[in-house]
Amino acid sequence: MKNRTIISLADSKYFELLNELIDSILSFKESESVSICILDAGLQPDQIKILEKKVHKIVKAKWDIEVPEYKIKGREWLKSQVSRAFLPEYFPGFKKYLWIDADAWVNDWSAVELYFKGSDNQTLSISSSADRAYGRVLRADWIFSNIAFIRSQNYKHAKSSGFSNQISREVALKPHLNIGVFCLENDTPHWLVWQKNLRQALKKGRIFGSEQVAMNISVYYDNMKVEILPAYCNWYALDKLKYDQVNKTFVENYLPNHKIGIIHLAGKHNDKYRLSSNNLIEVITLDNKIIKTSIRFIK
Repeated sequence: MKNRTIISLADSKYFELLNELIDSILSFKESESVSICILDAGLQPDQIKILEKKVHKIVKAKWDIEVPEYKIKGREWLKSQVSRAFLPEYFPGFKKYLWIDADAWVNDWSAVELYFKGSDNQTLSISSSADRAYGRVLRADWIFSNIAFIRSQNYKHAKSSGFSNQISREVALKPHLNIGVFCLENDTPHWLVWQKNLRQALKKGRIFGSEQVAMNISVYYDNMKVEILPAYCNWYALDKLKYDQVNKTFVENYLPNHKIGIIHLAGKHNDKYRLSSNNLIEVITLDNKIIKTSIRFIK
């Protein structure tokens, strides 16, 4: 068995996106060195038959941490917020586990290798939502000319999830780590620490985003080892992209216009691209032209 796996999860509504992610992985010859594993959070039997021909293993996702039904409300896909903290239990026998959200796809294999490399020596490999291209990372509510309340995603989520003031303040001004793509080795201590913080987050906070705040706390408060990769390894600011027409690929909007590794359609502002592959994005090319193209993976 191969010692590296790429894992994702989807329900029937996200099947098309998941299928595109898998096809994007398989489009690279280097994918022969990895196994693809899928967590089923409500896929239809015909969809599973299609995927079985492409992947190593499909396992039914479960609620690894008990969550009240009133928080779930039939949204079984929310298992992704819990199950990803237990990947070695679902798919034992691998050395490295790379998670990629179903609404993302691989544009450049070098990013995949960076995630695997970054997880060496029991280190979390992950990218941050703080980048020169992304703009504002904190919000300031100004009271007077020189006094303001500082608001951050880490602080808001930590407080709403019931973590102490000490922990919430510790993580407040740190770069927000995006758990949509990450890599860990099978025997790293991160898994148990992450699970501990996730249980705490699920007691009081909402399910969506719980795994992300739990991991941010694991790194910034519990001091778990981390390798923070460039934003182009998990790029979700689609309005900031540029397009290289010569090489026919998406790149960063600032020099040196590095090729985007993984394109992530996360966020409400990207809903239209997730909902339909027919919706085109308007993007500036490197020679300063404006074109319309698909932001989805095209086989």
